[in-house]
Amino acid sequence: MAHVKRALIRRTRKKNLFRRVRGFFLGRQRLRQAIQARMKADRFAYIGRKLRKRDFRRLWTQRINAAARMHGLSYSKFIHGLKVSGIDVNRKMLADLAVREPAVFKSLVEQARAALG
Repeated sequence: MAHVKRALIRRTRKKNLFRRVRGFFLGRQRLRQAIQARMKADRFAYIGRKLRKRDFRRLWTQRINAAARMHGLSYSKFIHGLKVSGIDVNRKMLADLAVREPAVFKSLVEQARAALG
């Protein structure tokens, strides 16, 4: 009879699996359901990493829009004015400036407005 030498590999895989499904509900911590639960969780995690990027961009856009409208300019005109004036700042930084440095953001709005004419 052949001598099986995979015990260590199997134990390591099961240990890693159970470590990743710790805290799952009821039978999803046991072997067969744990494998399926981990695969499904990995799928959702992959999708979530893509969705997080979209959600943050939407949040930044909303913040920039609100701050620009406080200074009498719409979001699209503000962004267009920045592009015309040659100011190249990404939306993440613009949203951060709008929240933390309103005076700097106001100067950007003024430059964008001046570029639009």
